[in-house]
Amino acid sequence: MRQLLILCSGNSARSIMAEAIINHRSGKRLRAYSAGSHPKAEPHPMALKCLAEAGIDTAGLHSKSWDTFTGAQAPRLDLVLTVCDAAAGEACPLFPGNAQRVHWGLPDPPAGVSDEERWERFCAVRDALQARIDALLTIPDADWDRDDFAQRVSALHHRLPQPLTA
Repeated sequence: MRQLLILCSGNSARSIMAEAIINHRSGKRLRAYSAGSHPKAEPHPMALKCLAEAGIDTAGLHSKSWDTFTGAQAPRLDLVLTVCDAAAGEACPLFPGNAQRVHWGLPDPPAGVSDEERWERFCAVRDALQARIDALLTIPDADWDRDDFAQRVSALHHRLPQPLTA
C-alpha cells in the first residue's frame, strides 16, 4: 500500500479534504494522512459538511502537526503533496521513506466573504481535489517508482480545471 501525506499550513480544509477523499476513493491501494505546519485546533466545519454532502466519511478527521510524521514510528511515505502555496514555500521536516514531493496549489476556501460564497469555494475545491485524485488513481502502481513520477503527478494538477478563485 502506498502512503501519502497531504500538507497545508492550517490542516483544516484542503489537506483534510484530500485525506478523506483519497481514503474514500482508493480502497486499500493508498493510505492518506494530512498535516499542517501550523495546524488549527480542528477542521473547518464547512470542509466536513462539504465532504459529508459528497458521501465521504469524516469520522476521525482532525488537524495535526506535520511533526507527527517525522518520528521513528511515523509511516514511510511515498508521496508528500502540498495543497497550499504557504506550505509549499516552507522548509519541510524530513519524513520517513523515499517520498516524491509534489505541489497542487489550490485556493483557500475560507477566504470568501459571505457564507454562500465560502460554501461555493469549499465545494469547488472539493471537486477539484476529487478530479485530481481520480486522475492520480489511474496511475499504475509500478509507475510510482519511475523517475518522472513527481512530474506526472504535478502535470495532473496543471491539466485539470482550477476551482473558483474569486
